[in-house]
Amino acid sequence: MDELNSFIGLARSYIDNNQLNKIDHTLALIQNDLFDLGADLCIPDSDKSDGSLKIISSYVNNLEKEIDSLNKDLNPLKSFILPGGTKIAAYLHVARTIARRCEREMIELNQTEGESISDEAIQYINRLSDFLFVIARYANLKLNFDDILWVPGNNYDK
Repeated sequence: MDELNSFIGLARSYIDNNQLNKIDHTLALIQNDLFDLGADLCIPDSDKSDGSLKIISSYVNNLEKEIDSLNKDLNPLKSFILPGGTKIAAYLHVARTIARRCEREMIELNQTEGESISDEAIQYINRLSDFLFVIARYANLKLNFDDILWVPGNNYDK
């Protein structure tokens, strides 16, 4: 989680545009959520007490609302996009790939340790990677940088 949190922090360090204040605030909340997730993962679900910090459905719902809100301003995708664009978006795309890796590791740990990680924690990291994809596109849009579209099979002379 530290690596993921660090890349989000790197992305935030490049935000100096008033149009991106909204996403800076949201990313700060996400960074705090990641510490909550780390605290949740430190203790297997079976050992948690009532007062233990854990990821609950409201964390996932908040991400869903943010994704929906940001997506309203974005054009629908007609092609895959390549990671990149602005520095902010590039770091957010790296964070997205780290979130996907975290998700795979959490699922593997859950399988080997007998489902010690809550469904909500796994749902949260899954939706976080989607959120980071959307927010990277949103940052590029607000900074007037078009998505970099994947052009299949266009790399070779015919």
